[in-house]
Amino acid sequence: MTVKEANVYVVDTGSFRPVIVELVTDEGVTGIGEGAVGFGVGCYAAGTMMAELAECFVVGRDPARISDIWNDFYYHTFWGKGAGAIFYAAVSGLEQALWDIKGKVLGVPVCELLGGRQRDELRVYANGWSEGRCDTPRDFAKRAEEVVADGFDAVKMYPLSQRDPVRNLNRHLKNREISPENYRRCIDSVRMVREAIGNDIDLMVDVTAEGTTDVMTRIGQEIEQYNPFWYEEPLDAFDVDAYKVLKGKVNIPIAAGERLYTRYGFRRIIELRAVDIVQPDPGTCGGILEAWRIGAVAEAYNMRIAPHNCGGPVLTAAAVQVSACLSNFVIQEMFPYHSDIHYAIVENALERQIKNGRLKVPTAPGLGVTLDHKTVDPFRVAHVTMDN
Repeated sequence: MTVKEANVYVVDTGSFRPVIVELVTDEGVTGIGEGAVGFGVGCYAAGTMMAELAECFVVGRDPARISDIWNDFYYHTFWGKGAGAIFYAAVSGLEQALWDIKGKVLGVPVCELLGGRQRDELRVYANGWSEGRCDTPRDFAKRAEEVVADGFDAVKMYPLSQRDPVRNLNRHLKNREISPENYRRCIDSVRMVREAIGNDIDLMVDVTAEGTTDVMTRIGQEIEQYNPFWYEEPLDAFDVDAYKVLKGKVNIPIAAGERLYTRYGFRRIIELRAVDIVQPDPGTCGGILEAWRIGAVAEAYNMRIAPHNCGGPVLTAAAVQVSACLSNFVIQEMFPYHSDIHYAIVENALERQIKNGRLKVPTAPGLGVTLDHKTVDPFRVAHVTMDN
């Protein structure tokens, strides 16, 4: 079997633009994957990178040789060593698509090729519910109540983000400047959400590396009384020493990792035990196998893993396959409140199958979802064939 072509799509769903790749083999088997840069900037750059990597290293190759192809990405591109989000979003999407093909050929879900599933159902938490909707502590509290009413028993909030009324989304702070007003709003938002949802609902607090070590430590200490499930990304991911300092002063589990790439990028934060929960994203960390490897290393250090999942329904499917077979898995991130077109990227979006904060792991071969060409075809940005 040989990969004969690759199609890349950047699907504009409103606030998100998932970057999707489809690999087509000469035997008619297809595989899909997604790079997790649909939020923020970089989606078209990642799409271009996907196409170039596919042309250089995937099209014309045996799709079963996943690790061999991944090592070509790493060793034969010059920029693979030490690369960042755009490069590894492209790598991750292509790697997922190769696993999707392998699972389909063998007739099994991808998780069965990674040691087998350890659970048939995943606990999930709701994210994205405040995007463009919340500006005040009262907004956060009211919306959080609605999410819990939908059946979720774990929710994540961004108490330092501020609503941009022009673009109808939430922006993060700039220059690590947290004013007294923003500081108070942050604490009040966490307090009011906790009061609204009660003590039986798990609350994740994500502050997206907004401030300096001293301020983020103070925030962490002040919100301890509201019993967060974790305190996410309080600092820049590369400042591992600062994480170590903060972790020693804040009595909340610390989570981070969405902006780290490959097992090499995670090595130091794990070795120093600078966080409690690692969060590799299968859409940027290097793919499915790389996320599994990072989880295995974390397990050796008695740390937990909660795979990050900031993307569309293809990435969700990939993350679920990883989470199903991780011994130290905690909980899976989900974005269940996007537009209809977001979930129409595939025919059977897993986000639509969540019940009472739980999701059954698909039993269909590969990633378990199928691309809907009626939705994605208008958004194709690249087509690579063996003739290229």
